[in-house]
Parts: sequence; C-alpha cells; structure tokens
Amino acid sequence: MTDIELRHLAAMAAIAEEGSFGRAAARLGYTQSTVSQQIAALERTVGGLVFDRPGGPKSVRLTPLGAVVLDHGRDLLAKAEALAEAVERFKAGDGRIDIGTFQSVSNVILPSVVRRLRDEHPGCDIRLSEEEPDQPQLGDLDLLFYDGPVDGDVERLKLLDDPYLLVAGAGAFPDGPVPLELLDGAPMVAWPLICSQPGMEQAIARSGARPQIVFRSAVNDTLLSMVRAGLGSAVLPWLAIRGAGVQADDRLRVHELRPSPPPREIYLHWRAGRTHSPLAGRAIDIAVEVAAELAQPPASA
Repeated sequence: MTDIELRHLAAMAAIAEEGSFGRAAARLGYTQSTVSQQIAALERTVGGLVFDRPGGPKSVRLTPLGAVVLDHGRDLLAKAEALAEAVERFKAGDGRIDIGTFQSVSNVILPSVVRRLRDEHPGCDIRLSEEEPDQPQLGDLDLLFYDGPVDGDVERLKLLDDPYLLVAGAGAFPDGPVPLELLDGAPMVAWPLICSQPGMEQAIARSGARPQIVFRSAVNDTLLSMVRAGLGSAVLPWLAIRGAGVQADDRLRVHELRPSPPPREIYLHWRAGRTHSPLAGRAIDIAVEVAAELAQPPASA
C-alpha cells in the first residue's frame, strides 16, 4: 500500500464522479491514456480491478474492491489537502510559536509582540510560559526571553539594557538622583536572590551601602504595595517599574541612583542552528523593534 500515489487516487475519484475515463481526463487536464495508465498502476498495487468497464456509452462502475479503495482513498486525499493547506498557512506565518518569558517582559514587551503578530497573522497559535528559574532551559520553546545570557547550545540577541532605579514613598528622599550611601541601613523590599538580583545587591554592597532587606517577593506588584505601605523602598529594573505604572502613582517616587548599579541585560534566545519558522522570525523582528522603542534613558520623578 505504500506504493499507492495520491495522483492515482485523485484519478480514481474523478472517474467515479464523472462516470467515464474521458470526462475524468478532461476534468483533471490529462489525456485519457494517462488516466488509464494511472488506474492500471493503482490496480497493480491493490491486486485487482477497481472499475468494471462495460464499454460503449455505459458508465464505468466501481468494483467491490474499488469501493473499499475509494472509501479510504477519499480520506487520504482529504488529509493531503489539509496538509497542503497547513503548509501554506505555516509559510504565511499562521503556524504555532512557543515563547518563554518572565514578568517584566510579559508586562512591557510581549503585549506589543503578541498584538502585532496576531494583527499580521490572525490564524497564528501563540503559546506563552512564564517562569524565572536559576537555570533556564529552552526545551521545546521556539524563543526564550531572559534577563541574562543562557548557557548551552543557543544563539542570543541582546535587546536592551534595563537600568535599576529606586522606588520610594513620596517624600522619603529628596527629588532627583539618590546617592547609594543613603540606602545604607535603610529598610528595603526586594526580589528573591535569583536571576540578576544577586549581582545587583552585590554591586550596591561594593559601593558601601547595605540596606536592610525586610521582605522578599518575586511579584512586582506585591513589592510596590509594600513600598506604598511604608515598609521600605525598592530597587527595581526600569521595565518592572514601567510595567507596573509606577510613574502615574502619586504615592510613589522614582529616583535614579548615583552611582548606578550595572543594568540587567535582556536577551532573546533560540536554539543554535535551528531554522526559524516564518512566525518565529517575525516575532524576533518585532521584539527588536519594540525594545528599540523602549531603549531610552529613564526620567527621574
């Protein structure tokens, strides 16, 4: 059965519907002898006649074997047509894409990427997964956003530098940049010691400031709620602040730090040597464009 060709089944279906080899040939754009050869090849493969040929003006009729072959053949032809359509949709960018992300990117960068992808390719299937492990893995993901380079057999593209800023209650510090030394001993809320957090805290410590960490949470909104409640200030990346809409909150103030800790770096990763689908390639292009639009110096409140 692996020798059956779809064109032979298509010829068989056309003959069954038209009732003659000649009309089927005209419909398919073949000569009648070509159609006859295709049916002969099909009959050799299945080991018997698929049509009774009465001759003259009478229509050809399916044999019992032909009825079985055509019944399953129509299923194969339908699946082949669906496959052709799926391939065309894939080439047009309407395939599936799996993207790994984390909190800040989910709030600030990905909404624009997803919206533009769906506007350009309404039939695309976008799957997102959000987590911030210490050792991220691409796995089956097409693309992975992460705040730092990921080890392994991957390619990466740096999207932007994400500077750290101080978020404090209104009036907690004078307007303008805040010297790091003022954070020494000050109560602060912070992320857990994962991802880029340890490096940022070590940079502050090297500058001679050792804040008192009174609460840790991986949820930006939770940290900012504690800042509003007066539990302490927070040093957060600009994307986290922007995504939470802090600058529109009268109860909070955003300050640059002097000297400023090194910014965290936002990268987009994919498996090395992998051929991108049109959808994944377009997602990379859009992410670069969105990041370029965001890459501007933060303004102190």
